Amino acid sequence: MIYKKLRISLIFSKLVVPKLLISNHRMHNLYTKFVKILEICKQFSNNLVNEQGNIPRRGPVPRFSDLEIVALSLAAEAESIDSEKWLFEYKLQEYRNKISNLISRRQFNDRRKKTAGLCEEIRKRLACKMDEGEDFFIVDSKPIEVCRVARGKRCRMGRTGEFAQAPDFGFCASQNIYYFGYKLHAVCGVSGVIHSYDLSKASVHDLNYMKDVKHTYHDCSIYGDKGYIGADVQLDLFETAHIRLECPYRLNQKDWNPTFIPFAKARKRIETLFSQLTDQFMVIRNYAKITNGLFARIIGKISALTVSQYMNYINGKPIGRIKYALN
Repeated sequence: MIYKKLRISLIFSKLVVPKLLISNHRMHNLYTKFVKILEICKQFSNNLVNEQGNIPRRGPVPRFSDLEIVALSLAAEAESIDSEKWLFEYKLQEYRNKISNLISRRQFNDRRKKTAGLCEEIRKRLACKMDEGEDFFIVDSKPIEVCRVARGKRCRMGRTGEFAQAPDFGFCASQNIYYFGYKLHAVCGVSGVIHSYDLSKASVHDLNYMKDVKHTYHDCSIYGDKGYIGADVQLDLFETAHIRLECPYRLNQKDWNPTFIPFAKARKRIETLFSQLTDQFMVIRNYAKITNGLFARIIGKISALTVSQYMNYINGKPIGRIKYALN
């Protein structure tokens, strides 16, 4: 009987030790990624922040700087932590002594929304560093669900503020689903770096986003799927900004031709990016209660993806392998 109890205790001890090692390894990864991302933010924040790392503004100077807010947000997204409660009540408890002047969860939530513009400017500089002077781009959209369709009419997001930013009902043809929320439009280069993106209502057609693209891009070629077919839009893009919008033909379309093979391979770049945003950064999971909070989370997730790509870029590794880029 004593032998059986001793054997059972040994078995449980073998099971507990690996779990403790894994949790400590993850905790170590969070702090390591925070330090690495903070150094990158300092390198690409010239003329954006002052010497203390804060956006110039009136009032008391925060001890936990704005750059540290951005770095902590991106490190949490890179670790697939999208719950602020889990981050502050569990993950950051072991780093109270290492991370000086650490703020509370409520302060982090408020300041992350205010520093979303700073995070986006740093992301743009990183993207230009990796993809400067590229002439070929891919455009696509992805549904961002706020809640279930049955609860759409009761959703309060966007009802008390700007009604233009409120979510709406829409249909995704590629997934053949109806949903309530937003639509994420993105333009990436052939190498797989997102250059620009925007959020619109789910009911907005994909072609409406191309009206804004002509103010940002010029003298280039953009590849889209069948949702971007439109002779008037293609002509307008070419006449105003010399942008050539290439789309595959529909089967019932006049002068139909099969899809060009290099075009189909190039389209996989942005599909891979959307898959990475869904799997590792959980872009389709939503905990935000207001539109500004949702937009700040989307900016943080895409910026964390770009930072991971930049780490592979400076280390001479393939940009697309982002899972262990910051380890």
